[in-house]
Amino acid sequence: MSIPLVYHASYSKLALPSTHRFPTSKYQLLQQYLLNNQIAKPSDFHSPEMIQVEVLKQVHQDKYVDDFIDNKLDLKVMRRIGFPWSEALLNRTLHAVSGTSLCANLAIEHGVSLHLSGGYHHAHYDFGSGFCIFNDLIVAASGMISNGKATKVLIIDCDVHQGDGTATLSSQFDNIISCSFHCLKNFPSRKPHSDHDIEFDKGIDDHHFLHSLEQVVPYLINIHQPDLILYDAGVDIHRDDDLGYLNISTAGILARDKFIFKTAKQANIPIAAVIGGGYSRNEAELSHRHSQLFIAANSIW
Repeated sequence: MSIPLVYHASYSKLALPSTHRFPTSKYQLLQQYLLNNQIAKPSDFHSPEMIQVEVLKQVHQDKYVDDFIDNKLDLKVMRRIGFPWSEALLNRTLHAVSGTSLCANLAIEHGVSLHLSGGYHHAHYDFGSGFCIFNDLIVAASGMISNGKATKVLIIDCDVHQGDGTATLSSQFDNIISCSFHCLKNFPSRKPHSDHDIEFDKGIDDHHFLHSLEQVVPYLINIHQPDLILYDAGVDIHRDDDLGYLNISTAGILARDKFIFKTAKQANIPIAAVIGGGYSRNEAELSHRHSQLFIAANSIW
């Protein structure tokens, strides 16, 4: 089958200083990498519309949403997010958050869908953090529940950083279950409780990481019985990532993604995946790491 993919050109249209550590070009480069290596076809891509403000306000504080859109956030608040405000940032943000919701809808329809952005798990109710402004995972999950397309959503977050915003926001929803696999001694310094937190010491290798995943994920599916999985497939767990402290190889990332997809498919649960974090000055290598998610999906479906 042809797996539906979600992408918008605004994702990489963000002018940042050359010294900025956020790899804004990676989204466009990843799309080109997938096309050049025949991992995806142009017809696989779906383009999101901008998210509606009212949808954001179902998850986030009204004032925070309005102030971001109108460029009225305090400079300290923007500094915590990590980006200077711009029209390009606004455009990118509203499309990217919408993209994860589109991805979730496509997953319900096709069984699987992948988003070439997303995973803004550091965004909280009334503030953003760590390059995250609005929490696309919670927005998508709550939207799927409110429109009757899902009754319980399991968020599996395998980014190297704990999904602290997802943890705090999901606690407000009975039917959104948060699970975070992350490095203990890494950002954020204060880690609120997810429904399930699996914490790794620095330097953990493929074997130990995959063993934990194989023990926990089937257990979570068994006890929670979700009818949709949102999967944050961050590649900042990679041993050469600029912001990660784990020792996971590219082969380990592929094995992780294959296991998640295989487990979801065997349980007949639709799964929507976002690419999450990944930080490297080596753009070609970063595209290669993120492409493992798409290779894994193609090998299972």
